[in-house]
Amino acid sequence: MEPKFDQDSIVRFGVFELDLRASELRRSGVRVKLQESPFRALRLFLAHPQQVLTRQDFRKALWPEDVFVDFDRGINSTINRLRETLGDISSNPVFIETVARSGYRWIAPIEVVPRSEEAAQEEGPPDPVAALALEQSLPSSGGASHRWSLWLPIAIIAVAVFALWAFRWEHVHDTSFTPASHASERRPANSSAGLSALKPSPDPEAERLYLDGRYYWAKRTPDGLRHAVDLFTQAIVRDPSYAKAYVGLADSFNLMREFSAMPDSEAYPRAFAAAQRAAELDDTSAEAHATLGFVSFWWKRDIAAADREFQRALTLNPSYVDAYHWYGNVLGCIGRTAQGLNYLDRAQQLDPGSAAIRADKGLAMLLAGQRDPAIALLKEVEATDPTLASPHLYLAELYLTQLDGHNYLTEMRTASQLRARPDDLLVQRAAEKGFAAGGTKGMLQAMLVAQKKLYDEGRWTAFQMARTEALLGDQAAALSYLHTSLSRNESDVAILRVDLAFRSLHSLPEFQQLVVQAGLPPLT
Repeated sequence: MEPKFDQDSIVRFGVFELDLRASELRRSGVRVKLQESPFRALRLFLAHPQQVLTRQDFRKALWPEDVFVDFDRGINSTINRLRETLGDISSNPVFIETVARSGYRWIAPIEVVPRSEEAAQEEGPPDPVAALALEQSLPSSGGASHRWSLWLPIAIIAVAVFALWAFRWEHVHDTSFTPASHASERRPANSSAGLSALKPSPDPEAERLYLDGRYYWAKRTPDGLRHAVDLFTQAIVRDPSYAKAYVGLADSFNLMREFSAMPDSEAYPRAFAAAQRAAELDDTSAEAHATLGFVSFWWKRDIAAADREFQRALTLNPSYVDAYHWYGNVLGCIGRTAQGLNYLDRAQQLDPGSAAIRADKGLAMLLAGQRDPAIALLKEVEATDPTLASPHLYLAELYLTQLDGHNYLTEMRTASQLRARPDDLLVQRAAEKGFAAGGTKGMLQAMLVAQKKLYDEGRWTAFQMARTEALLGDQAAALSYLHTSLSRNESDVAILRVDLAFRSLHSLPEFQQLVVQAGLPPLT
């Protein structure tokens, strides 16, 4: 198996880097001793990230064909020594995942830097701020430097419990905030100043990585979220007891399923595990409890647990903006629209510059029947933050349920491009052809054909199939798909009660029963 990078490159992952020319592994710039077999195994992993490598692959990479040894024992020993060197744990891996009955897989983000680029960085300005700016200016994909967007399971590494200095949340959404800036202005966000004073600070480098991660997380773009995952992972490797880094990782996974192509089935379990770990490390973390509330509703549809976690978060920190934001969204989805809007209003008061909050408030206003002011607000967000997919997506869904094909296509085209979801783009192209040939009805029919093909390949949800069937007027088909969606526990079921595409089904007893079976409040 040939490596996918130049043998003269530097490969970085976490706090490590592998110098291929020098055959040297370094941790935070310090050389780490690594024997020949583990070194070869590491090269093989890094050449094929996110791929399952079989024991036969390792046999070929580690020993010549004419060598006869106890291969199974040798492979086990090699992987164990490599894990020991990296500080990895097989039960909760950061780097090397065991795939049952198949082999092993490298799961952490990596960055490949050609030797020429590495040399340019070394010749850069000695000032640390300038060096950081140079580092952040490097391209994340394309060109000479390549960053793979790899999804990693949750790292659970240490046992010591540290509480944290809280992050000043105003900076997360402040457009003037830049990575690692305003360090002198950071203040504890926890409402209990006395408790915060007793908590040791995290490793300074881990905190810097965390703050940088939050900056990119707040962008809510595919590239920004991938970069955030990388930074939060590095923070965890640097300080395994840093609870906020686990929260950041969980929050990234929660958004990846919405703003990138990461499947819900991968995002939510990882987010839940990371948030649980954060709460174990610091049960007074408002961030950890709010994130647990998020996952409890959107993945588990456990309204009681979500309510409990959000209330706990707001008790711990009555000014925690994301708790108001996410709780407001949940309340809107279970039919408590007025209360949900109140929470979103409070979130907006705390962070008036947040485009994400204003977009979600626009959606809540749509669900509350405030169509015209909602559209005005969403259009305003589109104009002020053109990289955010949410307002385009919400307007597209509104226009689709109103059978306004032209405006739907305009908004959905932008939303699909911003979220970089290939399957959405396939359906989008089919919809455009259908609209050109047969108007809005032709558009829906063409969409259904494209969606059905993806559905048969396991790339489209039953819930989305039900939406299109309902809009085409086939209630029986829509209900059938909804039963399938519920049996598969698809996360979209959380919006079943308020989804505008199903308004024509509300009077049907079968639909009303589905709502209750989904764990949602009954329709009134």
